[in-house]
Amino acid sequence: MNLLPIPALADNYIWLLHDGHEALVVDPGVAEPVMQVLQARGLALRTILVTHHHADHVGGVAALREATGATVYGPAFETIPEPATRVDGGDTLHLLGLDWQVLAIPGHTSGHVAYYCASPGGPGPGDAPILFCGDTLFSAGCGRLFEGTPAQMFDSLQQLASLPADTRVCCAHEYTLSNLRFALAVEPNNVQLLHHAAHCQNLRAQGQPTLPSSLAVEREINPFLRCNVVQVAQGASQFAPHLDTQHPLSVFTALREWKNVFQ
Repeated sequence: MNLLPIPALADNYIWLLHDGHEALVVDPGVAEPVMQVLQARGLALRTILVTHHHADHVGGVAALREATGATVYGPAFETIPEPATRVDGGDTLHLLGLDWQVLAIPGHTSGHVAYYCASPGGPGPGDAPILFCGDTLFSAGCGRLFEGTPAQMFDSLQQLASLPADTRVCCAHEYTLSNLRFALAVEPNNVQLLHHAAHCQNLRAQGQPTLPSSLAVEREINPFLRCNVVQVAQGASQFAPHLDTQHPLSVFTALREWKNVFQ
């Protein structure tokens, strides 16, 4: 299986997974760059996966479906282009010869879902699990709370963080450098974070994506997955001086509010 991030719009990635013949795409906010890749590689698009209803994730769905006949799967409780097969947490899909678990991860939107494949097959890193997490988990960050509550997002992130360490984290936006600036404000003495920031700056300087990340990396550098770490709680108290640093949900809530206004 070959995994490609297709740049789109200002900072989106449309993820494409293919076996050399057939493909699936995730959250196509626009159709044209996907069609270009399909044509250049001689691929047949079979499946479109949607994580949530925002326009920059669904704007190209109708055009791609009409051009290719691909089947659309999307969250059960959100408005997305029809016709679509609706899915929710606990469902299993068999796509491209692989089994995918649907995870309910509300927070960014009320019905947001993720798609997780434990065994994509292939040698070496090609066998690492794949997580298409939309706008819930970003590298070194997490999505804004447009519809859900802090408790929902915290629980959703905990669910994702519990997946295997080598899971490839396929986020939908190239937000990594700005997220890393915030993470360093929270935890300036985190050595792994400092090294990862330098690595990602080098990638972007070369025009390369910082994604996919891995859960092993995110557990070490992402403050929103580290709310039970003393240094992160202390960092959050810079923004919220009266924070209950013993309560991870309170730490998460303070971090999310701080990130909303961070410059």
